[in-house]
Formats: sequence, C-alpha cells, structure tokens
Amino acid sequence: MTTLYEKLGGKEAISKVVDHFYDKVLADETVNHFFENTDMEKQRRHQTQFISWAVGGLNQYSGRSMEKAHEGLNLQEEHFTAIANHLASSLQAFQVEQGDINQVLDKVASMKEQILHH
Repeated sequence: MTTLYEKLGGKEAISKVVDHFYDKVLADETVNHFFENTDMEKQRRHQTQFISWAVGGLNQYSGRSMEKAHEGLNLQEEHFTAIANHLASSLQAFQVEQGDINQVLDKVASMKEQILHH
C-alpha cells in the first residue's frame, strides 16, 4: 500500500510545500511574531521532517516534543487555525487531493492539545 508520504512525492516534494507554507506564515500578522527569533532554515528542515513522519515517511524527526517546542508561547485556537489553514492552502497549491489534505489536517489536529495552552 502506498503511504501518503509516497503519494505526496516524498521528502523533496514535502520540503517545497513547507517552503510555501512558511512564506504564508511569515506574511500573516496573526502568527508571524512567533517566528521573529527563529532560525527559519532549521525550522523548515524540522517541519519537513515532522510532516514527512506525520504522513507515513520514516521517523527522522529528532526535534523537541510538541509540548516543549510550543511551551510558553501561549498559543490559542486562532493561532492553531491560522497555521492549519496555511498548511491546507499550501498543500492545495501543490494539487494535493482534498482527501489527502484532510488526512494531514487530522494528524495535526490530533496533536492540538500538545501544542496549545502550554
């Protein structure tokens, strides 16, 4: 059976989606301030590894836990929604099927409690 990771085109394709995603995030005043002091090259690498794992690729993610990565940021529902919407539109920009986008968003939503309110 083909994993969503393979269907999306593997790490290289996911890396392009992540670049598109962060272009949107950094242009969004709702959430861009969270990344003011962030090494964006490192952040893009981590996010590519994380999404690759989340869609069935090998687990090469070695970053901090979701709780630790978002600790003290006081992230709220509106921030989570903005990020999820940017991810969805970035996947759409690369002609990913809606059912596959929903699968990615479901995975992200399953981690919502680990990300918010820490």
